[in-house]
Amino acid sequence: MVAAVLGLVLASAPAARAWSTEGHMLTCQIAQDLLEPAAAQAVKNLLPEEAGGDLSAMCVWPDQVRHWYKYRWTSPLHFIDTPDKACTFDYARDCHDPSGAKDMCVAGAVANFTSQLMHYKQGSADRKYNLTEALLFLSHFMGDIHQPMHVGFTSDMGGNSVNLRWFKHKSNLHHVWDREIILTVLAERYGKDMAAFRKDLQHNITKGSWSDESSWKDCADLMSCPTKYATESIGLACKWGYDGVHDGDTLSEDYFGSRLPIVTRRIAQGGVRLAMFLNRVFGDHKPHSRDVAAPVNLVVAHDDEL
Repeated sequence: MVAAVLGLVLASAPAARAWSTEGHMLTCQIAQDLLEPAAAQAVKNLLPEEAGGDLSAMCVWPDQVRHWYKYRWTSPLHFIDTPDKACTFDYARDCHDPSGAKDMCVAGAVANFTSQLMHYKQGSADRKYNLTEALLFLSHFMGDIHQPMHVGFTSDMGGNSVNLRWFKHKSNLHHVWDREIILTVLAERYGKDMAAFRKDLQHNITKGSWSDESSWKDCADLMSCPTKYATESIGLACKWGYDGVHDGDTLSEDYFGSRLPIVTRRIAQGGVRLAMFLNRVFGDHKPHSRDVAAPVNLVVAHDDEL
């Protein structure tokens, strides 16, 4: 199924409530470049042949299939709705789908598909989980959980109903964070050359302004770290996403210039952390004991707020 829809993935436009195609590809490219040999080989083994070993070619797949009948259940996994203006994330309170089913949010999804991938080392005899799909879902949702407006307010669906203008065209607050800021920087500073943009992000991670950010990879327990990432996102959504923005506003240079560093940092963090997860899951070293958990009905501990 995954291989059959690769052409659709590459040709289709991005869906709402997700980093843009560009954002997801950047996160996955950054991650793949940081993989240790064992993890890099596992990723290549799990990717469909048509992907050519390139994880980023499949990072938007979960957006393309979320409205298909078979995958409709995954739609709530792309985001978290939190109480309006609370500016906090509480796993027990907030991680559920509209019907109240527990663990059905992006934080639960990251933990769940991480747990499924831990079965990789058991070999081909373990057919309980589709590990190719688990890899694609984890890679995608690690991007989503780092997009601040994916952990937004319930009443406006993470900014989707906050209608406004981005410079001269119509948009909404969620779409500004998903795609508008990324497309604007690509057009204004990189001549729409995403490879040049990615090169700058990677330089900042390895040698530039983020090279000393070792705390990005701090994670004693892979099962609870998604809660930390979601808590970061709602804090950023309140401070930088929603602040000062009202329905009908026009957002332009001031908003773009002040929010661009947040967007680029979150893309980079998502890539670094995805690599860390995959290295821990697939690496030669023994996984932390707390990393191992049942892949269903997860209960993720709530970290202290950042």
